[in-house]
Amino acid sequence: MTSRPAERPETPPNPSIVIPFSRDIDFVERAIFDQIHQKCVVLGSRTALVGLGGVGKSQLAIEYAYRTQDRSPEPWVFWVHASNAARFEQSFRDIANYVKISGRQNPRADVFQLVHDWLRDDKKGKWVLILDNVDDVGFLVEARRTGQDGQTIGIESGNPRPLVSYLPQCPHGSILITTRSEDVALNLVEKRDLITIDPMSSEDALKLFESKLGGDTDGSDNADVTAELLVALELMPLAIVQAAAYILRRKPRYSVREYLQSFRESDRKKTSLLDYNGKQLRRDREAKNSIIVTWQVSFDHIRKIRPSAADLLSLMSFFDRQGIADALLQKRSEQIKSRQDQRESVASNCFDNDTGYSDDEEGSISQSSMSDGFEEDVSVLRNYSFISVNANGTTFEMHGLVQLATRKWLEAHGQIERWKHQFIKNLDAELPTGEYENWERCQALFPHAQSAAAQRPKEQDSLLDWASMLYNAAWYALRMGKGVETENMSVHVMKARKKILGDEHSDTLDGMGMVGLAYNLNGRWDAAEKLFVQVMETRKTKLGVDHPDTLTSMANLALTYANQGRWNDAEKLEVQVMETRKTKLGVDHPDTLTSMGNLALTYGNQGRWDDAEKLEVLVMETSKTKLGVDHPSTLTSMNNLAFTWKRSGKETEAVRLMQECVRFRKRVLGLNHPSSISSCRALDTWKAEQEDVALSIHRAEDG
Repeated sequence: MTSRPAERPETPPNPSIVIPFSRDIDFVERAIFDQIHQKCVVLGSRTALVGLGGVGKSQLAIEYAYRTQDRSPEPWVFWVHASNAARFEQSFRDIANYVKISGRQNPRADVFQLVHDWLRDDKKGKWVLILDNVDDVGFLVEARRTGQDGQTIGIESGNPRPLVSYLPQCPHGSILITTRSEDVALNLVEKRDLITIDPMSSEDALKLFESKLGGDTDGSDNADVTAELLVALELMPLAIVQAAAYILRRKPRYSVREYLQSFRESDRKKTSLLDYNGKQLRRDREAKNSIIVTWQVSFDHIRKIRPSAADLLSLMSFFDRQGIADALLQKRSEQIKSRQDQRESVASNCFDNDTGYSDDEEGSISQSSMSDGFEEDVSVLRNYSFISVNANGTTFEMHGLVQLATRKWLEAHGQIERWKHQFIKNLDAELPTGEYENWERCQALFPHAQSAAAQRPKEQDSLLDWASMLYNAAWYALRMGKGVETENMSVHVMKARKKILGDEHSDTLDGMGMVGLAYNLNGRWDAAEKLFVQVMETRKTKLGVDHPDTLTSMANLALTYANQGRWNDAEKLEVQVMETRKTKLGVDHPDTLTSMGNLALTYGNQGRWDDAEKLEVLVMETSKTKLGVDHPSTLTSMNNLAFTWKRSGKETEAVRLMQECVRFRKRVLGLNHPSSISSCRALDTWKAEQEDVALSIHRAEDG
């Protein structure tokens, strides 16, 4: 592998507004807006808009963003989706890409630190950061979990600081937050900086309703009827916009009065719907108001005029509410062909990206016709404000309560499993393995996998697809050092496959192995050992002792032994794995080199410095030739050899090699990667020791 070329300098753009929404030309001035402006215009301020879902918090934030630009072209305005950690990270990456921060393209770079440092630099200018939908503050205030990937001993782990610490407090920037929860807001701002967003006044609600109807009001719809409808909608902006869209779509054959009559009629009908398994629904505060009723009226009408659009909404209701790519949606037929005969063994690390999307299935239509129909479905849903499209038109978004209401409707009508099955099938077909070359795709799809993890299907075929998808998601989470997510997802996989396929099926063993790696990542060595022993013994019986999968399970068990300090047990297994891989794969195969590196570390922990050095030199030199001097595996071997030299008394050689390792790790992995931090600390300590020795010698000579 050749060294990565240095990044070319890029010319950053001029300050601008960087948000994924266009301006609402029908925005209605609300009295609360003056208060928002007064607080947010103060540089260094942090302000939170708090209120019910659908009350218009995000719309106020969008308008504030554009007015900030209207007042002056100097400030930057950035929009951050903050509903969960994955979306928060993606928004930071979008900012880094837009302003062209140097080093952002390094896959090991800490994008949070890069953006944080950029924002703190007053030379970059003034800025406003809008955090939208901060409804779960946990991922912001809790320390991130990182750690080794379970394949190589010696990669250090740590607990980087919480994400909230990357929101700089500085005099040239301000932050505006939207959230449904006051408690969440108080984790981020002072009590005095909360602004409660209530429903609109009657006057403002009327202005909004008339503007969304395009001024095309029917004389028969007198003011009293309109006012009555707005009260029935609880003066909630989202409900008002949806009602106007519904009426406008059907004019002139439909009126405000008829809408009000339908609303009242369906209110009684929908009350019984909400009572059906209603306790869970009522725990969501927004579900108590009439927005859900408004959604239900529109959803029923869409089912009548365009059933396929209603089907699309049904499918979309299962995904994460943001970043829904059309590739996840365009195959929606309920005639789902079983994938059991098509699925490759997960152990082979193969993934068929086309499964579930081919055009040669029986009953399929032409690609052109399918695309036209899909676009019309999207148009219908957008017309009713059920979904929105991001600024560049590549992904869809929808309100979380719209999804909730849709799923509750599906449940009441016996269709929940049908659409859950399609959702899982589509996501399984798109989510690749967690190998390095797939990280970009995995990152975009991981929030949807997190959503799927909480939606276990009932049908057996769907359950296998669910397990397949979660396995790849856990694989990616493992590579990212996300211990909690890896364990949660992999345990789901293991349990589902055990139930359906049995304890000895290869896919079940893969799932058990992934759980073991998650346990290792989280420091649960005894639990990991138990699983790895079971997997290893079963694979020895089923596949033979020299099968690659068997060797992998043996290597994982050896890793656990080493983590437990059982060096002799680890050595025995590592020697066996190394020698077999030399024979089966060759001495310079990456898997063989990993085995040699692990054995060398065990030798070092046993105090066998000469044996460790011999292996580590071979691993390092071979890795440089096969993988490149800046490959992460090569850098690990350099780090390990430096430690061996240090412990065996070769101080000068150790410092020199660690300096080289630190230089590459900073560039390849980033300053804040645990491995970079550990190497830097070791180097600093070693240099300080050398200085102390030199000083002692100097003093002795002077004495």
